[in-house]
Amino acid sequence: MSISKTLISLLFLALISACGGPGDSATVPEAQPAEATSADIGNHVVHFSAQTTDQLPREVARAYQIQRSPERAMLNVSVIRKSDNAPVSADVTVKTRNLTQQLKSVEMRQINEQDAIYYIGETKIANRETLIFEITVRPEGEEKPAEVIRFQRQFYTD
Repeated sequence: MSISKTLISLLFLALISACGGPGDSATVPEAQPAEATSADIGNHVVHFSAQTTDQLPREVARAYQIQRSPERAMLNVSVIRKSDNAPVSADVTVKTRNLTQQLKSVEMRQINEQDAIYYIGETKIANRETLIFEITVRPEGEEKPAEVIRFQRQFYTD
């Protein structure tokens, strides 16, 4: 399987799975409705997911120099043009903070594969930490101001 297909598979896997699970001694929280994993921003749709990097296959992590760890979160973003369902380049920046308003550094980098364009970034996380992601997206060729997408995820490291 090519790396781009693996990343696409991981994106969809993240969309349908949780970000891990609580440890043996943890109290399991009540289930919440699933949050959105895409946003319509006019002529484009932005897909996004966040997961711990230990969920990545070793060969994918190695190919993209991603440290596999339950204590690291990875954000994956892609921008698709609606008219032809094609991936497009975009200016993608992220502001990330936790519930105590501590800023987390997430430097996004563009990955170009044969038929895919992704933006990935990583940050350290603590057990049960909830991160609030604010993704700013301006697709290539768009003149209107960039769109801001907000979502949050809770991570479990043990």
